[in-house]
Amino acid sequence: MYKRNELKKIALTIMEQLTPKYIQVSRIEFEGPEIAIYVRNPKALAEHPEVAKEIAKKLKKRIVIRTDPSVRRSEKETIEVIKNLVPPEAGIKEIKFDHVLGEVIIKAEKVGLVYGKGQSIYNKVLAETGWRMNVVRIPPVDPKDLSTLNKIIDYMLSQSSYRLEFLRSSGERIHRGVIFENRYVRITALGGFMEVGRSAILIETSESKILLDVGINPSGIGYNLYPRLDIDQLNLEELDAVVVTHAHLDHIGLVPYLFKYGYRGPVYATKPTRDLMVLLLLDLLDIMQRSGQKPPYTQQEVKKMILHTIPLDYGEVTDIAPDMKLTFYNAGHILGSAIAHIHIGEGLHNIVYTGDFKFGRTRLLDKAHTEFPRVETLIMESTYGDRDQPRRDEAELELISVISKTIARRGKVLIPVMAVGRAQEILLVLVDALRKKLLPPETKIYIDGSIKEVTAIHLTYPELLSAQVRARILRGENPFDHENIVRVEGRQMREDIAKSDEPGVILATAGMLTGGPSVEYLRLLAPDPRNVLVFVSYQAKGTLGRRILDGEREITMVDEEGKPQLVRIQMEVKSIDGFSGHSDRRQLLAFLANMKPKPKNIILNHGEPQSIHALAETIRRRARHLGLPEDIRVYTPTILDTLHIAGVA
Repeated sequence: MYKRNELKKIALTIMEQLTPKYIQVSRIEFEGPEIAIYVRNPKALAEHPEVAKEIAKKLKKRIVIRTDPSVRRSEKETIEVIKNLVPPEAGIKEIKFDHVLGEVIIKAEKVGLVYGKGQSIYNKVLAETGWRMNVVRIPPVDPKDLSTLNKIIDYMLSQSSYRLEFLRSSGERIHRGVIFENRYVRITALGGFMEVGRSAILIETSESKILLDVGINPSGIGYNLYPRLDIDQLNLEELDAVVVTHAHLDHIGLVPYLFKYGYRGPVYATKPTRDLMVLLLLDLLDIMQRSGQKPPYTQQEVKKMILHTIPLDYGEVTDIAPDMKLTFYNAGHILGSAIAHIHIGEGLHNIVYTGDFKFGRTRLLDKAHTEFPRVETLIMESTYGDRDQPRRDEAELELISVISKTIARRGKVLIPVMAVGRAQEILLVLVDALRKKLLPPETKIYIDGSIKEVTAIHLTYPELLSAQVRARILRGENPFDHENIVRVEGRQMREDIAKSDEPGVILATAGMLTGGPSVEYLRLLAPDPRNVLVFVSYQAKGTLGRRILDGEREITMVDEEGKPQLVRIQMEVKSIDGFSGHSDRRQLLAFLANMKPKPKNIILNHGEPQSIHALAETIRRRARHLGLPEDIRVYTPTILDTLHIAGVA
């Protein structure tokens, strides 16, 4: 099936021309997007760490050098070496071994101290033991908040043999060499076009097929709940890769479904996206099962997805198909969110897909990246393409004011939030307000749902957060915590809080009132006019949140006994713009103005029709001002539309 001559050619080139003899190569394997070189002389490898980079530069492929199993020391001896070299203040919590990949996984509080200055300790451990260190940061939080992360690591270790088999089978497919000469690029809209939700895009060439995101529609019913994966050209056996930009359900909610129906290829995402994705998908299954809905897949498919996920760092150029390279860049939307740059062929075409992005600094993250090697086509979100939002500092002042007034009248503030992103952003605001005494000192902040566990994952990846938050975390602080923050455990505590006469602030998932504890709080708090419901994020059309925002005040809900109940919303309803992780119109245009190089085609998605049409018209009218080509082509496709953007069909 594959051009094995191409694989042999690469292996021979590495063996005969690129690898120094003193490295003592034992074999070469194609493991997913990486070419793995197994060696018998780890000491020489540690003394010459530049070897892998030099080979990668010459081949223009990712190289990983592993030691041959025959030269690795025992676990007991390796642990002794590590403990002798790593200072105690590094805070090592656990050491585990992956015998298949030759890695020693070290869980520690301070990653830098484990690796050593200039990776000096890493190189010494490699030279003396033959094991490559893989250090995972363990923040000082309640261990149960890291349960998902620990389960991911443990499960991957338990399935190392399967994972290696998968990497080698996908590696042969990725590095097989180009078979077909007919060259074209075709983009098909499967979801998230002229709508917000169920994002999914199929990119095809004569050689490859990949999916960008596979989400669900938070307000969808029946046929509109999932992307259009039923089209003839989407055969899962022919699919080369799935690229996930970030961990929100409208972008990841249906990824495990692909494995249920036969997909066995890789899923590319950043490390935090992988971790958050697992947490949110398992949470989704739990919510659906408790509410009597039939999930589209099971935990087994989520587990399969874990084994097939290949994590990538920002800026890491990676082969994902014979004619496609992928590079992730910071999107500024949520932790680990990525703008995907797809380089197709030898200069045939370059696509930048923004996913959801924020071109503006927030308390949590730096703004989105704007410089790329080449760009011909930009696929850009348009959620707020028809409006500008207030400045973030104005939004924060308004939120603090609303909370203060509500506390003064002994009411409660319910803030429905997405567990990833908005929850942490609002926590930073509230903790800061408490420390600066902008809120009454007795103000309690209750957090419910998966917020605590998601926040622990944020603390695991401080290097991806804003400079200010990162610095505090590395100093040993938890910027998301305060003595007034109370974690809610279970339905009974939820009811006690709602019925209590004590005022307070409640952060609860889900952000659009599509399920989860926020809906229960709404039912309990709605009749009291002293309370206030505050929306701080986008409310998709058709969701309960959007219906309330649009004026609906009588809704049918299910009580604790499972019976329908008519709920009259007499609590105050407020929407505070400015906290969104999406770019508003001003930021979307600023992104285009700062983008280098400029695209020739712009495809707008992830927005309701009026937002997309308004943004398209603005771009066309202001093209010269934005530095775009005067003949810029702006496309506004709908579901199942296909665009041919290069070559011939």
